[in-house]
Amino acid sequence: MDLKLKPFDFAQAAARAGLGVNGQPLAKTRETAGASFGDAMAQAMRGVSASQREASRLQREVQLDNPTVSLEETMIAMQKAQLGFQATLQVRNRLVSAYSEIMNMQV
Repeated sequence: MDLKLKPFDFAQAAARAGLGVNGQPLAKTRETAGASFGDAMAQAMRGVSASQREASRLQREVQLDNPTVSLEETMIAMQKAQLGFQATLQVRNRLVSAYSEIMNMQV
């Protein structure tokens, strides 16, 4: 399998973040107007889950000696799944910490 790195496309990365090339937020469309933090978290969790399933599938294929699946591809998928899980875990820890801090505030 031929793995090649693609050059970084700043405009595409900014667009995925909801920003224009100048760094200003893009105008909200009907699709993003109703988006909430919960929706964003749910979508992120689905993405992490999908990457973990893909890594498991590739591991299984390598164990079955499938010649079309390379060890390098499998290791990269496993690392992506691990990084996604660690990032999700850190977000969860920060949310729990913030919730605890808010609950301990004096009113």
